Amino acid sequence: MWYKGSMAEQLPLSLPESPGSGTIIINAQCTLRIEGEHRVVVVSGFPVHHYSDRDAVAEAYAMVFLVDSGFATQVEVARAFRRTERTIRRHQQRYAEGGMASLAIRSGWRPGRRRLPTKRIRLIERLKAQGLSNREIARRMGVTENAIRKQVGPSVPEQASQATLPLGPSAEPATPAPSTPATEPVPSAGSASTNDEVGHLGSSRRAAPTPEEPVATSVDTDPANRTLDRLLASFGFLDDAPPVFGDAKAVLGAGVLFALPALVASGIFHVARKVYGEIGPAFYGLRTTLLVLLLMALWRIKRPEALKEHDPARLGRVLGLDRTPEVKTLRGKLSRLASYHRADRLGAELARLRVQQRGQLMGFLYVDGHVRVYHGKHEIPKAHVARMRLSMPATTDYWVNDQSGEPLFVVTAAANAGLVKMLPEILREVRGLIGDRRVTVAFDRGGFSPKLFQALLNESFDILTYRKGKTRRISETRFVERREKFDGRWVRYHLCDQPVRFRKGKLRLRQVTRLGEGGHQTAVLTSRWDLRDIEVAYRMFERWRQENFFKYMREEYLLDALTDYRIESDEPTRTVPNPERRALDREMRAARAELGKLEEAYGGAALGNLESRRPTMRGFKIAHGRLGKQIRAAQERLAQLVARRRALPRRVEIQKVTEGEVVKLATERKHLTNLLKMVAYQAESDLLALLGPHYARVEEEGRTLLHELFRASADLHVTNTEIQVTSCPLSSPHRTLAIEAICAALNESVTQFPGSRVTMRFAVHPPPQIGLAFPGPRPSSTSAASRQPDISAGE
Repeated sequence: MWYKGSMAEQLPLSLPESPGSGTIIINAQCTLRIEGEHRVVVVSGFPVHHYSDRDAVAEAYAMVFLVDSGFATQVEVARAFRRTERTIRRHQQRYAEGGMASLAIRSGWRPGRRRLPTKRIRLIERLKAQGLSNREIARRMGVTENAIRKQVGPSVPEQASQATLPLGPSAEPATPAPSTPATEPVPSAGSASTNDEVGHLGSSRRAAPTPEEPVATSVDTDPANRTLDRLLASFGFLDDAPPVFGDAKAVLGAGVLFALPALVASGIFHVARKVYGEIGPAFYGLRTTLLVLLLMALWRIKRPEALKEHDPARLGRVLGLDRTPEVKTLRGKLSRLASYHRADRLGAELARLRVQQRGQLMGFLYVDGHVRVYHGKHEIPKAHVARMRLSMPATTDYWVNDQSGEPLFVVTAAANAGLVKMLPEILREVRGLIGDRRVTVAFDRGGFSPKLFQALLNESFDILTYRKGKTRRISETRFVERREKFDGRWVRYHLCDQPVRFRKGKLRLRQVTRLGEGGHQTAVLTSRWDLRDIEVAYRMFERWRQENFFKYMREEYLLDALTDYRIESDEPTRTVPNPERRALDREMRAARAELGKLEEAYGGAALGNLESRRPTMRGFKIAHGRLGKQIRAAQERLAQLVARRRALPRRVEIQKVTEGEVVKLATERKHLTNLLKMVAYQAESDLLALLGPHYARVEEEGRTLLHELFRASADLHVTNTEIQVTSCPLSSPHRTLAIEAICAALNESVTQFPGSRVTMRFAVHPPPQIGLAFPGPRPSSTSAASRQPDISAGE
């Protein structure tokens, strides 16, 4: 029964006995009201949460809120929101671990979603029924082989298929399926596919993409408008945007394409695809991401953040895209690649390919550490920075370079371990790359250890290093002048060659000592008895090529820059020098200094003592009793400090001396970017080698000339089969002619642009004619004055 009176006016506000079409009953206490695109969660008549139906995060939070607050059960919420109970539990777990941010849709391909539409799946089944392999089907459809394998399974091996397939003339044997991209090794140097794809720069063989690297076809026709390709990528139908070029004049920065044959010959795209496979459906896939990072290094765009200073559409024309990726996108791609933790394998595969191509330069390998200083807020291990002569928080990378100074691979040391500790680990990597051949390893004094020398000799390595510590000076009459020409340069040393022994005579080595101009003697140790003394000295002092490499990479490629600010947990039981001993060392130095001053004063008083006044020592001590007490007190204090220091352990676990968690800087992204910068440097060096015969000052100005070429404008002319890249003239005619001379070698490589079947051709516009302009007919005899260049005309 309803009461009359004033309460009757509130009847329209009461909850209806049956909900309307816009209300979903969760339980007796909770409802979900729907008003257009808006959703309102009502508990006991009060709205507690509202959101838009397009906000998936807010909807997930509404489910979590109802269950965690006890207003509804998982079953009730799942029924009302048309979800499964498993989805509700997953939302609860994500919210408990990471809050609201973790409720967002995860990046990447959604599990269970088809990578290929139904129509294309039927086409795959028809092609498979015809006996085609997964590799051939992927090539025809422009997708990856993994996508085909996930639909139909692996191809039948040839040995097994011979029993069922007909052997007639028209029968096509099934192609064996390779391993998955995450586990398949790089083909050996003798395989045809590797040689064709990653052959040496300047080779006359065609470097065409192999069938295992399919080339997608773009549905866009306008290079400046890639809307349809981006739409396909958003739907998951495109793993990487194919390059699309158009005719263009004076594209700024297109001169960097002259380095593309060297980049392709390095094998970076082939090896990266073997190691990483694909990084998910995206417009900017693996190949495009690597190409962007490599060209950024050659353009001297040293950080991803520096892309903000450049026009993305202009840089995109060089890449065959409508624009380059944004900073956030590029950093996200780097994070995606780092999450696989395969940078070590990528570096090993690139090094193995480098050894196959340049094995003749691996007779001498130079190993040295490069210290990257850290200025952040985290507490990380310290290392000695030689160029600053300080001990600072830093990370140490150990680089291996060949005898020409070119980098081979890099290893990040754990907790800044010294060269003595890291060298065996590094040489194990070297042994895996070069096989059983004997190699001479050159390193500086940081690796001096006779025990280590013996271990390296037992592993079939020869050593070349400086001798550390004080040695007996050799008479200058024993030095002999040597003069020889190496690598096109004359060198002259004053040398003394003699045998030396270590480890109580068990280890016999050769010492070649150089006499400097100021009389300084530098001792070099080696186990190579077959080399002449001047060659031993030359190979040792050529270690400065590696130091110059570090300096160049620091200045030009920003090698020391932090790629990210992430940290990782470090080993808490790792031992470090005891900081209490260091504190006592400082106190002991101060105590010794104070004792020295007192003893100096006591000695001065003894020297000035008048024997007529104090002829005995007893009288002198009585006269200077106060000074004697101070000396004895200082000696006693020093003895106490020595005893305390002796009782302390030399090393302690780092967790005992560090407040909070023991951390270190994340290494994966930095290692990956170091490898890409190394490949860019190698490509630059390959172009420098081509430039050498055509440019007289190649050692002094060669790399500067290449920098100018990479930043130069170029014309792009596109046909069905070729891209003609014609660089604009450089700053001077002789530089332009030098670049024109190497175009023939670049064209012989027959390089195809990565991700396409279009061959690249290179040319240079002729330099402008600089001279006097005659209004009438040119005189028959050219005078000296007429041969003078007109600077204003050239401008």
